[in-house]
Amino acid sequence: MSDRLTSTFSALRDAGRTAFIPYVTAGDPDLETTGAILDALAEAGADVIELGMPFSDPMADGPVIEAAMVRALANGTTLDGVLSMLAGFRARHPSVPVVLFGYMNPLLRRGVEAACQALADAGGDALLVVDLPPEEAAELTRPAKARGLDFIGLFTPTSDDARVSRIAEEASGFAYYVSMGGVTGDALKDLDPVAARVTEVRALTGLPVCVGFGVRTPDDAVRIARFADGVVVGTALVDLIAKAAPGEAAAAAGRFVRGFREALDAL
Repeated sequence: MSDRLTSTFSALRDAGRTAFIPYVTAGDPDLETTGAILDALAEAGADVIELGMPFSDPMADGPVIEAAMVRALANGTTLDGVLSMLAGFRARHPSVPVVLFGYMNPLLRRGVEAACQALADAGGDALLVVDLPPEEAAELTRPAKARGLDFIGLFTPTSDDARVSRIAEEASGFAYYVSMGGVTGDALKDLDPVAARVTEVRALTGLPVCVGFGVRTPDDAVRIARFADGVVVGTALVDLIAKAAPGEAAAAAGRFVRGFREALDAL
């Protein structure tokens, strides 16, 4: 278990606050800028940061994040480069947890044991791998957990109680509840069934539950914060970074996070 994730969610719970978790794609527009963006996110009040490891076939992602991954790879971003950048961030921000988001293929290419060791050495806290079913997850979760890395389970509206319990056998850190079917970037819909299911997933897993997919505005985040332990925002931030003027991405990302953090803290 990651001490940083555990202590972060414990402190938030004691303070009655909701975790804000922004997502960015490493290497878009370049790794130096990503490092500056991560600094800005932490300084603006991000509780946990989700960092995307670029992959050529990001099947769970919508067009905005897919395009960011394509740009990052075209810029020559590698896993080694991402980890070097992360290590620099960890030295500057020793307490902010970082969840590495990605797909199984790059980890298999490195070798799962070696990949988990490298991620832990760079200061990562958890893995969120979207194309790894729970029946096969032990291949990754065992070496990950042996190195202090959590494995963030993905739970969807189609996951029945038996499936939730099966996913939870391998999951730790927090539960990521996908608010809808489809890919990242789709619009947020009716939250009543999401709220009901989040309560059930929390009871079944015993983990804090964070909700992502479709969260675009501080108002969206506030609506989710009324029943969830955390809110994840990805597409809206990635799109903002893509459209920022040269040299302005980090400042724009910081303003973005402050707007969400202020709205959540006003609850």
